[in-house]
Amino acid sequence: MSDMTDVKAKEEKVRESLRQVVDPEIGMDVITLGLIRQIDIQEERVHVIMILTTPFCPYAPQLMEQTRRAAGQALGLPATIEMGLEIWDPSMMEEGAADDWGLF
Repeated sequence: MSDMTDVKAKEEKVRESLRQVVDPEIGMDVITLGLIRQIDIQEERVHVIMILTTPFCPYAPQLMEQTRRAAGQALGLPATIEMGLEIWDPSMMEEGAADDWGLF
């Protein structure tokens, strides 16, 4: 398996693990919501850049910690989380998810 294929497979494994992290207010996972903006897999750690649906999300610390834990557990590596600067909007959601939510 090439290094690029290996990285893609690891990234997919992390994404699947992050589907277990659900925003308690919205009831959808961070992948479906489009909150995970980047996953950087290195030899010694996983680094995730994520945003929140609102800058004042009361669940921010909990969501970030759950995301960090799930990302690390997926590959058995330490994980770090960075808050992205993008402003979330429903167009970032996975294809069709906003329809289920009645947004579009």
